Amino acid sequence: MTTVAACQLRIDIDDPETTWRAATTAVREAARAGAEVVVLPELTCAGSAFESVAEAVSRAEVANGPSAVRMGGLSAELGVVLIFGFVESNPGGERPYNSLMVLDRGEPLAVYRKTHLWDQEKLIFEAGDEIAPVIDTSAGRLAAMICYDLEFPEMVRDVTRRGAQLIAVPANWPVVPKPADERPVEVTKAQAGAAANRVFIAIADRCGPERGVDWFGSSVICDLHGFPVAGPATGEPVVLLADLDLAQADDKRLGSHNDALSDLRLDLA
Repeated sequence: MTTVAACQLRIDIDDPETTWRAATTAVREAARAGAEVVVLPELTCAGSAFESVAEAVSRAEVANGPSAVRMGGLSAELGVVLIFGFVESNPGGERPYNSLMVLDRGEPLAVYRKTHLWDQEKLIFEAGDEIAPVIDTSAGRLAAMICYDLEFPEMVRDVTRRGAQLIAVPANWPVVPKPADERPVEVTKAQAGAAANRVFIAIADRCGPERGVDWFGSSVICDLHGFPVAGPATGEPVVLLADLDLAQADDKRLGSHNDALSDLRLDLA
């Protein structure tokens, strides 16, 4: 079994040191509870409610910059796979990238640039142009993507076909209107993606207001049947934990006669 943690944080674009302390506290709490994989929210290291491209550029870092060094030290000290979001510099363009990094016991394994930008992000960031990575780590075979990426079934199916056992998703789910007794539809989409592909999904959302924007704070970990095994969270900082048998995701059979991948009639697509 692999213990996976999704850490829901308050992130303050105007107080990065307080945010860093909150992230450090959450990662340490997860590690003390036995977590081997720890997922932090989208843009953990910077916040997201940027007022301009110039402000985002001022918070951008190279992939081996200060945030990577600090997070790498934490990952190495605690012996965990750590996935976190940051603003990445873009030497070839005017706008930076909304990126994540995957660290394994301090070693950087992958950087991924968000390919599907949501709403005002299109005015601030440059979209990435490389597919989401699938990585062999000390804890299992992980894919990583960012927030809105997960809402495209083609992306979830692609990383599944490439062997992902767990999809780690740093997210910022902004509050949008919904019926009072319903969970955010993003949670439902995550459940559907897990069930349709027989893959585990761990989403670390953020919470708390930031410059007039509110966030759902609905972090969730789904099993390969699509059922939440931790969360959804309810808007406050929390460390969600789940013990997952990641090897189960290698078996795509649905009973005796069906298979989640091979049943797709690509000849009719």
